[in-house]
Amino acid sequence: MNAVVKFGNSNLPSVTALSASLRSIVVDVGPSGCAILKMDRTGHWIFGADATEVESEALWAVNPFSFTHGYIAWGEGDVLGEKMVSVQQPLPELEPAPPGAKKGWEVQIGMSLNCLNGEDKGMEVRYSATSVGGKRSLHTLATAIADNAEANPGKPVPVVKLGKEHYQHKSYGRIFTPVFEIVDWVDLNGESAAPVAADEAPAPAPAGRRRRSV
Repeated sequence: MNAVVKFGNSNLPSVTALSASLRSIVVDVGPSGCAILKMDRTGHWIFGADATEVESEALWAVNPFSFTHGYIAWGEGDVLGEKMVSVQQPLPELEPAPPGAKKGWEVQIGMSLNCLNGEDKGMEVRYSATSVGGKRSLHTLATAIADNAEANPGKPVPVVKLGKEHYQHKSYGRIFTPVFEIVDWVDLNGESAAPVAADEAPAPAPAGRRRRSV
């Protein structure tokens, strides 16, 4: 893998502290400059204001120090309030939810990822979840990072592919949930990862055509 993963580690906490913090994420429960990554209702991963679809073979480095937890209050499609802190800090204290919040305060978990290959190489995105499926997927990933940080602290950064699962809801039909498939572990500079084989790299988008926009 020729891409370099740099998370600005001058002020980062120790990997040991990272492991303990990731394990503390509560399951039952974008910063400026980052595009927002999400999964749409049809199970497609999309990002940005134009809802551009993620390339199917794209690889993403998860910043293990970027995990946050906290609360968000939604109105009619608008964020009315948000309180997020690093997972190394306790959940923030709350005042009453803003007027108009449909569900009051909802627990939210988030993280940042950097794209390592393909058309979107170098892009930083932010993924946050309030749904049960999304939070469980983040908790599974965080636990894997914590386990690896203890066993192999020199490579705390997971490289993932963005996948999906689904289940059938009796009222809402097919519901898609995110999957973060770990394919490699690298250090904070992106070293020690196997190079991406030419036949595994995503094919370039056809000239003059834009990838699916939802």
